[in-house]
Amino acid sequence: MLIKVFKIVIQVAVLYFFAIIGNLLSLLLHLPISGSIIGMFIVFALLYFKILPISKIEMGASFLLAEMLLFFVPSAVGILQYKEAIFNYGTQFLLVICLSTITVMIVTGIVAERFSRQKERYR
Repeated sequence: MLIKVFKIVIQVAVLYFFAIIGNLLSLLLHLPISGSIIGMFIVFALLYFKILPISKIEMGASFLLAEMLLFFVPSAVGILQYKEAIFNYGTQFLLVICLSTITVMIVTGIVAERFSRQKERYR
């Protein structure tokens, strides 16, 4: 059990390291993209080219995904600072949230379907 916890901590640290690298690249190159997104692309590229084996980050990534709700608590609490804006523009916010959620669901479905078809071709 302790070894599993240690592996998860190390793997989360590795993922955090890539986020830091992405932040540095974003700052140095003056990119308008968040450093954590750049770090995620770096991890994706390393996984895709099999430089970084998935086994080296899988448990840490699974842990972070399982605990994702905790990362949204500060955002939810921060919304309370903007009560007036929510009361004034709440329906517009709701419309944007619904449309963006639907868009993400559609795009994710299309991408997953294409990957699935591509995977079936190689079998």
